[in-house]
Amino acid sequence: MTITIKPIALKHTKAFHQALDQVARERRYLLLLESPPLDHIEQIVRYNIERNAVHFVALDGKQMVGWCDIRPYTTPGLTHAGELGMGVIAAYRRQGIGYRLLEATINKALADGLSRIELEVFASNHGAKALYEKLGFEQEGVKRQARYLDGVWDDLIMMALLKATK
Repeated sequence: MTITIKPIALKHTKAFHQALDQVARERRYLLLLESPPLDHIEQIVRYNIERNAVHFVALDGKQMVGWCDIRPYTTPGLTHAGELGMGVIAAYRRQGIGYRLLEATINKALADGLSRIELEVFASNHGAKALYEKLGFEQEGVKRQARYLDGVWDDLIMMALLKATK
């Protein structure tokens, strides 16, 4: 198994849709419970490509096994920051793929001029929280009882990575 990390391309749209849907349907890691329709995903991919947004994918051959992207904010005063989203399909977790995706995404975002990367992670997702901390994210707050799904409450932890300033 050779995993390649590369910027998303339009040809990856369907595979991205499938990977996103797989992770969403686990009902544990994302706010989404299923992927949006394919045409909506295609719009997102086109938007990211046209604006040179940071959006990487992990591929095992032609199969997409993960993604990581940062949606820069467009509101004046917030354009130095963006929101990170990522996922790795179940069979490929705990193999360092998430680390490689996240590292590539962070490096590109900071090189492109972002100085703040934000994310939210469910408190129950200990592995993801540890990964984020390993790459320099720090907890900034907690949205208590942010989700109630399938009879279970979960907090959302707000984290951020700040580019070192001189």
